[in-house]
Amino acid sequence: MTTETQLPKNASDTDAVALKAARSRSLAGENSVLWTLWLTYGAFYFCRTNLSAAVPGMSSPISAGGLGLTGEQTGWILASLKIAYGLGQLLNGQLSERISPRVLLAIGMFCSAGLNVLFGFSAGFFFLVFVWATNGFCQSLGWTPCVRVMANWVPVVRRGHAVGLIGTGYQITQGLTYLIAGQAAEHLGWRGALYVPAILLTLTGVFMLVCLRESPEQTQPTSQGDSLAGVPASRFKMSLTESLYWTLYNPALWLLGLSLGLLNACRYGFTDWGVKHLVDTQKIGVGKATLQFFVIAIGATAGSYLAGWASDRFFGSRRAPVVCLLMVLLGALSPIYGYVAGQSVIGTMVILVVVGFCIFGPQVLLVGTAPADLAHRGTSAAAAGFVNFLGYMGAATGDVVTGHYSSAAQGGWRIVIFIWAGWAFAGAAITGLLWNTTTRKEVVMPGIAPKLAALASLAVACFAIHQGQQPMELQWATYLGLAALAGAFVNRWFAVPGMVIATAGVVTVFVGYLRKSGITWDQTAAMVAYGLAIVAALMVLVEQKEEPCELLSSPPDAADA
Repeated sequence: MTTETQLPKNASDTDAVALKAARSRSLAGENSVLWTLWLTYGAFYFCRTNLSAAVPGMSSPISAGGLGLTGEQTGWILASLKIAYGLGQLLNGQLSERISPRVLLAIGMFCSAGLNVLFGFSAGFFFLVFVWATNGFCQSLGWTPCVRVMANWVPVVRRGHAVGLIGTGYQITQGLTYLIAGQAAEHLGWRGALYVPAILLTLTGVFMLVCLRESPEQTQPTSQGDSLAGVPASRFKMSLTESLYWTLYNPALWLLGLSLGLLNACRYGFTDWGVKHLVDTQKIGVGKATLQFFVIAIGATAGSYLAGWASDRFFGSRRAPVVCLLMVLLGALSPIYGYVAGQSVIGTMVILVVVGFCIFGPQVLLVGTAPADLAHRGTSAAAAGFVNFLGYMGAATGDVVTGHYSSAAQGGWRIVIFIWAGWAFAGAAITGLLWNTTTRKEVVMPGIAPKLAALASLAVACFAIHQGQQPMELQWATYLGLAALAGAFVNRWFAVPGMVIATAGVVTVFVGYLRKSGITWDQTAAMVAYGLAIVAALMVLVEQKEEPCELLSSPPDAADA
């Protein structure tokens, strides 16, 4: 054999061999990073879902080692995480583009672990709300940095698979959290459900710092090049007001957000309160309850993977039919679950598997795929963030409602289960309005719609605070806000004082609630009305008088779990 046959024939062959070797190394590095991200983001759920195992102990009398919290107080603690998480998503998506992902992930993981420990040492209701809300903000530091790292390594053609793989991580760790936190609460007391998961999250944070590389090395040009494959090298950027306009004026996104809010209210009814429901219904310990409940993660993993495939395979990439059908099934299963939970352990576990499938199949489609499909070109990430924000506001509301009605004085678990079913059916009905909607059928709201909505919302707030005998200063300020919003028909900037007054109204009514025991219908109506007025006023401010620029389509940067 000659020397020539042992070596590449020319420089071109040498380059081809080097290119192939570089791509092989890049793929190996890509797989390693994906599995690191799989564990990293999944580990966040150790210190997010674990409180469900502590809820029964927190609700027990102080003499028995609990905190003596009412169901409504527990609901507000759980809701505080959702509110802070939703708001954090709006901010941290921008931070992840400017700060090292490893730094953000480390801050989120270590601070969340520390806050779980602090929660275990705490007792006062208001301090517990503050700590768990802060934990929610730290939890919101998890997803977008993971997506940024994934985008650095994975070419566009493989990102769908990559996101799906990472997404299964939190389904599995969610199930493990029920087992680990439940057994810790059983043997160490309810505070053990906070301490043990905090240790696991801390260890995973150390692993992340040691093993995670944010991007391929510069000596591997094909890695960096591949990571941007399929993304235009030059792409016009939308201004903030244009992005807000195309997002907020898209009625399809509002429908998706409302549907996700209702689904999340039902989802967190099961995941946050399911363990306590089994403890109360079956009269068993938290350890045995979590052994039953963890199987929901099995159905969740399957649903997350198969829902998108079904929408492509059977409905021509229309997501609404799959979401609608699964939510109808979820609504039908909820009262069946309520009955079976008191009769059969095996039956309970079987239904929980199907419930997990029916919850997380639609959830995966609603948080990312459907918003990206129905968003205006160039606003996919903003659309997913807006829909996800509405989803977590629904989750927070659901926790408060579930906590209130779970008490025997308000009807107990039987009423709660039917409320969950109602939410699922309502979400299915809203999604059904988008049954035949595709990316080729984009609609924009008329400019008068948010002006009328702002006026109507503030008018409802006026009525509610009058009925609730809120401070006279707030009533007069709200009347002034109504006048300002009426002026927005002439000049959009009149919406600014209306937005400021609505924001002050939310804060004032909420502070008034904290000073009393129990929330009344007028307080709830006022806070919701003020919140809608804020959003409507913002829509007035970002309205585009001229046709905004048209942009190339771009894939979404993230979809929260």
